Amino acid sequence: MPSPGTPTYDQLRIFLAIVETGSFAAAGKRLNRATSVISYGIANLEMQLGLKLFDREGTRRPVLTEAGRAVLAEARTIAHGMDGLRAKVKGLLEGLEAEVTLAVDVMLPTAWLARVLDAFHGAFPTVALRLHVEALGAVAALVLEGRAVIGVSGPLAAELEALNRRALGSVPMVPVAAPSHPLAQEKPLAPGAGREHVQLVLTDRSPLTAGRDFSVLSDRSWRLADLGAKHALLKEGIGWGNMPLPLVEADLASGALVRLEMPDRPALDYGFDGIWRTDTPPGPAACWLLGHLAEQCGEGDRSALPSDRGA
Repeated sequence: MPSPGTPTYDQLRIFLAIVETGSFAAAGKRLNRATSVISYGIANLEMQLGLKLFDREGTRRPVLTEAGRAVLAEARTIAHGMDGLRAKVKGLLEGLEAEVTLAVDVMLPTAWLARVLDAFHGAFPTVALRLHVEALGAVAALVLEGRAVIGVSGPLAAELEALNRRALGSVPMVPVAAPSHPLAQEKPLAPGAGREHVQLVLTDRSPLTAGRDFSVLSDRSWRLADLGAKHALLKEGIGWGNMPLPLVEADLASGALVRLEMPDRPALDYGFDGIWRTDTPPGPAACWLLGHLAEQCGEGDRSALPSDRGA
C-alpha cells in the first residue's frame, strides 16, 4: 500500500477555509483566491493523502466524508501550531522576549500575583514564563546571578548597587498567634511580652542575608524557610510571628488566628521593589509585568520602567 504524501500548509488552509465557510466559493473569498484555485488545491490535497475529504455529489454544499472528519482535527492542530509559530517569530522580530523568568518574594500575596499572571497570559500568549518564589535575599540573588530577568524583592534590594529598582507597593504585616497561645489570651499585652515566647521567623539560605535578622523581637526564635510552614505552625499555637495581612485575613475572621496588639510593635509595611540588573534591562513583556505588578501592589504608575531608579 502506498504511503500518503506530505500536504502543504497552504493546502491545509484551503481545507479548513472550506470547512469553516461552508463552500468553495466562500473559501475563495476568505483567502482571496478564485474558486477554481480552491478546487485545484483540494484535489491536490486529496491526491497527496490518497483520501476523499469532501462528498460533492448530490449537494450544493461540500460535506465532509468520514475520512475528512478524521483529518480535520489534525489539520486544525497543525494550523494552530503554525499560527503560534508565526506569532512568536513576529514578536521576536519586534523585540519581544521568547521567555521571561520572574522571581517573587514569598510575602507577595498569591492572589495579587495570580491576577497579574492571568492577564499576562492573555497579553503575551507566545511568551513563556518561568516563576520562582523565594524568601528575602534569595530573590535578589536570582536576579544578580542572571537566573531571573526581573524580580519582586523585599526591602533588601535597596542596598544592592548592581540592581536597578522601582517601588511597586507594599503589604501590611501583622503579629498573630493562635487563640490558645498565651499572648492571645493576655490583654492588654505588656511591653516586651513577645520576648518571652518563641517567635517564628522567616529566613532563607541566601548569603545576602547570612547572619541578619529582620523584625525579630524575641530572644527565642525558630527559623523557617517556608512561609506556608510558618503559617501552619502559627495556627497550631507553636509560637507567634508576623504575617502578611492578606494571607491571614480569613484566619482572623474565622478565629483561627488572633491579631496581637503589641504596644512595642508598631504597624509595619513590607515594601516591594521591582528589580533588574543594570546591564540587563527588561524587555517589553518584562516591563509589562513590572508595571501591572505595581498597579496590583498599590503603585499604579506604569511609566517607562527601565529609566526608573530608586533612591
